[in-house]
Amino acid sequence: MGREGGNNGGWEMEEAGGGWRGGDDGGWGKVKGDREVGKQSEERFGVNCQSSYKLGKEVKENLKVVIELQSEGHFDAVADRLPRGPVDERPMEKTVVGLNLRFQEVWGWLNDEQVRSIGIFGMGGVGKTTPLSKINNEFIYTNHDFDVVIWVVVSKQATVEKVQKVICEKLHISDDLWKNKIEDERAVEIFQILRKKKFLLLLDDVWGRLDLLKVGVPPLENNNKSKVVFTTRSEDVCDYMEADEKVKVECLAREEALDLFWKKVGENTLNSHPDIPKLAERVVEECKGLPLALITIGRAMTRKNDPRDWERAIEKMKKIPSSFSGMDDDVFRVLKFSYDSLHDDIIKSCFVYCCIYPEDYDILNDDLIEHWIGEGFLDEFDDIYESRKHGHEIIGGLKLACLLELGKSKDHIKMHDVIHDMALWIDYKSNGNHRFLVLEEHTGLFEANEVTKWKEAERILVLSSSSVEEISTKKRFCPNLRTLFVRHTTINAFPSGFFQFMPVISTLDLSSNFHLIEVPEGIDKLVTLQYLNLSNTRIKELPVELKNLTKIKYLLLNSTFKLVVIPRQVISSLSLLRVFSISGGNSSSNAIVEANVLSGGGKALLEEVESLKHLSDISITIFDAFSVKKIQNSQKLQRCLSYLCLERCEGLSSLELSSSSLKRMNHLEKLDIYYCELRNLEIIPSSNLMGDGHFHNLSKVHIAYCDMLLDLTWFVMLPTFNFLTWLTVDR
Repeated sequence: MGREGGNNGGWEMEEAGGGWRGGDDGGWGKVKGDREVGKQSEERFGVNCQSSYKLGKEVKENLKVVIELQSEGHFDAVADRLPRGPVDERPMEKTVVGLNLRFQEVWGWLNDEQVRSIGIFGMGGVGKTTPLSKINNEFIYTNHDFDVVIWVVVSKQATVEKVQKVICEKLHISDDLWKNKIEDERAVEIFQILRKKKFLLLLDDVWGRLDLLKVGVPPLENNNKSKVVFTTRSEDVCDYMEADEKVKVECLAREEALDLFWKKVGENTLNSHPDIPKLAERVVEECKGLPLALITIGRAMTRKNDPRDWERAIEKMKKIPSSFSGMDDDVFRVLKFSYDSLHDDIIKSCFVYCCIYPEDYDILNDDLIEHWIGEGFLDEFDDIYESRKHGHEIIGGLKLACLLELGKSKDHIKMHDVIHDMALWIDYKSNGNHRFLVLEEHTGLFEANEVTKWKEAERILVLSSSSVEEISTKKRFCPNLRTLFVRHTTINAFPSGFFQFMPVISTLDLSSNFHLIEVPEGIDKLVTLQYLNLSNTRIKELPVELKNLTKIKYLLLNSTFKLVVIPRQVISSLSLLRVFSISGGNSSSNAIVEANVLSGGGKALLEEVESLKHLSDISITIFDAFSVKKIQNSQKLQRCLSYLCLERCEGLSSLELSSSSLKRMNHLEKLDIYYCELRNLEIIPSSNLMGDGHFHNLSKVHIAYCDMLLDLTWFVMLPTFNFLTWLTVDR
């Protein structure tokens, strides 16, 4: 509704014919006047023959004039739209929950002469259009000096022509000046008008860089004080559009979410039964503050006065959210636009893969990337380090697209619950089955409808000890299972036959089962396995049968403090191994154990690792001077090291590293030295340290309980010294 009113609905009547609006009416006034005189005479005196004859004669003469005027006039348009006011009001709720803070921030920037372009970003359905509408409408009631305020809905299918058309209508550029002109010519018309005005351009739903100069919008300069404000789902777009300031629209806090939901449900429903308000709070919790979901579900629950309806709704939202009324069309399809805008299928696969984690789960970035690599999503890179770098870029891109969000630290990410549900919905729509299955402590595993899920599932996460028992007891056949995570359970051993019916599994993660004391029986039969993670367990020995897993590319044994035996030729038999990690091991393995490559501090293990042709990444803790010497003499090991820990290295009083060795260690990211008797650590020659390539990626150094090591000045010489994430020395 614009401020363009008038009793005639915003239209101004024309007198047809180009010259009739001037002082000389060309006879048109006489025709009208004669008609009025005749009418008045008839009303006052009645009809008689003489007057009828006279009037008829005059009418005949004037008809000739009318015919002539018709032939001369132009009747293509008989009315023009009145000029619009500077602002067209946008429809919005009278009271909007959680709006004020964001609005005030943007409003302050609008009054800052140094800020010319402002980006408002956030995930789909979070309510970015609302503050933009509020800004637009505020100018209706607030004194301002903008000559024109222009609102354009850009959308994903935006074209320069579409944006030009909206601006053209707002600037009252006539069709004669517009039609039959190419894009550049239309841009010139817009430019010539806007460059003389102070304008505010409000762009809603921008998906990529929109070249405003191509549209015809003049560059934003301080001298005319014009401004652009836009909304987008991607923080990247704020940079592409060269925003001077940007603000993220977050999901609503709990109280705000409750307020919005209750408004949509209505007081009559909330007061219809004493149990409903508490049930409503549980529904709101499932929405995690996303306004679009709160509004959609709130409307669906209006007039649901039976608490049993609410209980069923909560259960449906937990198990099959897409079956809830309105979620499919009104929520998931809206959010899916963000997914569709991802650049390629690799990024889309990486995003959907996050569904293997439970809702509201803090995912460690490095773990997620290792799993992406293990699944083969990043196989386009031969170099494991390039794969990891690309993995971090993907995470960054998904965060900028508001499909992932920051977790409990900068090293973690999370997926919003509704985004998680949307990703599962996308996967189901694409593949026609449920490929992901997450089993937590409260999950009912073996209901009748779960049998199909087990047969369909390609990726399963188990976070429940009871689930492990039931899987084994029921002998579930998983013909399509490619990925199995069993993590954070309290089991100390897997039941016999647990892995019997998993013929195509390629990724197995059993990490963080802190009570697990032995490698599960039957793992050696998983001949398709490519990724095995046994980190953070209490296993004591690797079985010799593990050498049968000849397709293994990733073997992770970090923080296996009880591991004392790795039989000879097990590691060297894994000929395709690319990543081997055994950091945080057990120094008690120094004791001599026959046919054990961990005996003597790890030198034998290093020899087997060195023989692996495809190995490109090693993380390792070593415990003796002989192993240190082995690394000093091996160019292959130096090139592969990403983490090195020297712990309780008996007999190691002095350590000399050549400059050439350091240059080969260009992948080393973290160095720890614990409980060593080192008196001297020297780089030879130290003068070359400032050159390129020495410890290029080293970001973390921790030295603890090395009381005799006093001189650490060589660290200052490192080219990465100023970029170390942390350097700690504990005495």
